[in-house]
Amino acid sequence: MTPPHERRASHATPDDAMPAATALIAEDEPLLAAALQADLVALWPGLQIVAQVGDGRRAVEQALALRPQICFLDIRMPGQSGLEAAQALAEDWPDGEPFPLIVFVTAYDQYALQAFEAQAVDYLVKPVDRPRLAACVQRLQARLAAATPPAQALQQSVDQLRALLAMAPSAALAAAAPLRLEVIQAQVGAVVHLVPVDEVIYFEAADKYVRVVTAEKDHLIRLSLKDLLPQLDPQRFWQVHRGTVVQARCIATARRDESGKVYLGLRGRSETLTASRLYAHLFKGM
Repeated sequence: MTPPHERRASHATPDDAMPAATALIAEDEPLLAAALQADLVALWPGLQIVAQVGDGRRAVEQALALRPQICFLDIRMPGQSGLEAAQALAEDWPDGEPFPLIVFVTAYDQYALQAFEAQAVDYLVKPVDRPRLAACVQRLQARLAAATPPAQALQQSVDQLRALLAMAPSAALAAAAPLRLEVIQAQVGAVVHLVPVDEVIYFEAADKYVRVVTAEKDHLIRLSLKDLLPQLDPQRFWQVHRGTVVQARCIATARRDESGKVYLGLRGRSETLTASRLYAHLFKGM
């Protein structure tokens, strides 16, 4: 027999008042993903689950292809975390398209639930309980019914994600307080090139490597950008995209387009870099 509190939760909103919607579930534990989908179907009969994936990269691919209205993203997944997947979506989402509502699913590790509440991004704690999910469903329905203009909805999500990403660095990394890099060692065959960090114009993620770009030459190092970032001085090196970090003094110009993206001209290089919406606030002018 269904417990009374679950019967009440499943009828929190009348069926005829439930707007149809589409959703994607990204959860690497199949049993939890199946349970979440079953509960969502029971609470929101009009909801169509358009994709169920088990890692962050696949979540981004499917969300960009299918354009769901809601994404349930597990915080910890293989490939990319839920936060990284949301960041990728905010950077790559087509202009003028309604940005999905993001619901994070967390096992309450280093992320404080108060942080999610403060940023008005909904969250669910694993294992997800039916009354809490019912409240989440009502909140999502209200947001969808509000019909926020696409540009405003995207900007709201960008602001929320920017605040969450600022709180996301691991406690272990913070405690370790790694020494700042002064020299990059880039090996090519039997030769190791020593590149002073001060000469680096920007770093760019390249699969499992990082491209180290100076005025005279490019190098590849076997290190992820995520692992490199804590070793760089954030006052000198600004992250302007999930895959790009630029030395601030090497930025000559910043030009903003109508979509909110910013294009950076560099000192010492002819190419232009793109700063995503998440980092456009770094270039406000004075």
